[in-house]
Amino acid sequence: MSATLAVVGSFEIPTIEYAALAPIMIVMGAAVLAVLVEAFVPQRFRRVTQLVITFASLVGAFAMVVKAGGTSQIVAMGSVAIDGPTLFMQGSILVLAALAALVMAERQVDPSGDSFAPRASALPGSADEQAFTRLGWLQTEIWPLFLFCVGGMLLFPASTDLLTMFVALEVLSLPLYVMVGLARRRRLLSQEAALKYFVLGAFSSAFFLYGTALLYGFAGTVSLTGIANALSASAADSGLVVTGVALLAVGLLFKVGAAPFHQWTPDVYQGSPTSVTGFMAACTKVAAFGALMRVLYVALGGISWDWRPVMYVISALTMIVGTLFALTQTDIKRMLAYSSVAQAGFMLVGVVATSAAGLQGTMVYLLAYGIATVGAFAILTLVRDSTGEASHLSQWAGLGRRSPWVASAFALFLLAFAGIPLTSGFTGKFAVFTAGVAGGATSVVVIGVVASAVAAFFYVRVIVLMFFTEPSAEGGPSVVVPSAFTKSAITISVALTLVIGVLPQLVLNLVGQAGVFVR
Repeated sequence: MSATLAVVGSFEIPTIEYAALAPIMIVMGAAVLAVLVEAFVPQRFRRVTQLVITFASLVGAFAMVVKAGGTSQIVAMGSVAIDGPTLFMQGSILVLAALAALVMAERQVDPSGDSFAPRASALPGSADEQAFTRLGWLQTEIWPLFLFCVGGMLLFPASTDLLTMFVALEVLSLPLYVMVGLARRRRLLSQEAALKYFVLGAFSSAFFLYGTALLYGFAGTVSLTGIANALSASAADSGLVVTGVALLAVGLLFKVGAAPFHQWTPDVYQGSPTSVTGFMAACTKVAAFGALMRVLYVALGGISWDWRPVMYVISALTMIVGTLFALTQTDIKRMLAYSSVAQAGFMLVGVVATSAAGLQGTMVYLLAYGIATVGAFAILTLVRDSTGEASHLSQWAGLGRRSPWVASAFALFLLAFAGIPLTSGFTGKFAVFTAGVAGGATSVVVIGVVASAVAAFFYVRVIVLMFFTEPSAEGGPSVVVPSAFTKSAITISVALTLVIGVLPQLVLNLVGQAGVFVR
């Protein structure tokens, strides 16, 4: 259906293209239904009901994304774009969210039966918390939070005006702040991570909103196309434009995790429940990069000569900072956090190419990185010591002898992060580096190649620990046998990592058909 207006008095009644917006509406509707489940369904039935709603909505939304293939239009009164890049990123988010949901649904790994606090409102170690633990309560509120977050992620890269984008940013961020603080073990660390994420996230949202206000003051509109037209008609060196673009970029680069706006990443990754960390690391990057590229390519494409040099510096700085700090880490979650920062720098190489090849290469990288990330954090939930998850690198010594399949899967994901050939990571890096060279960003690509070579050291270090190092005197790490949920997530992640690496043309053809952003 095309958007039409019916005038009634002084009001304009919009017609919404529900079919085009179906993926977002399915997930958001399921989130509202999940809230009602928490209010009205008895405790013993909630978990099963929530899982059915969650996976049914993700599968249904993905089916609607596939059905919409080839669509290129702006809907919802000019607020949402349904085009090839939007559909590819929405499909990626739904696939990654489904894998992450499998890990979050696991109940056999933690001795208490669940990795989430039995009652988030109870103080850590209090009598109330102990009572809820004895009663076997489960934190099923995680599922409506999860669905609201996914709904915001689906809208974020599709938004064609800055106010819609800001609403999507808050819808995906606020539930995530809560989810970070729900860990059953190391509760204080989890709550500290949630507070840090919330405070820094609030600052980034303020930057985004202030930048939006300044760009509106210059262009008289918050539409990305309207801003582009205003920049074409007027001088782009206006103080409002420069300041507005800078502030807007800060808000988006914070969600991306690019330096120097990455300070939240290691603490939040370390303190969050590991299954939430995997979800956050994979899905948030896809949504944030989608929004960043839409703003830069659609609204600011006409002044790319102004922002490209700055993005060159940010990309190079992000790769260098992420790689150097990852080298010094002894906690494996913090190491993967700084690795995530470095990966963001590699993805920015595709962004600064300012071409269709750069856009498509970044999308390939986002999917490849997301799959390997969910799989890697799923494996982190299985390797444990007497106090919980084995987080220190020394505790992974000898894992290859104790559980060769788990160690081999983790080694594959690490090699994908390093960009080794025949893994999905190589396909992603090759795509963005090729686009970067073609787009004139050769110096940044050279830095990326060097950073990749250095980063391979700390990935290989873990592999050497697992396969070629004797366990400590206290004994080697233990590996918990998970349920079908986590087994499925790891198996699918391994298979997709290999398929994208061995048969890259499959995903390259898919992104090639996605085309470019509709304007």
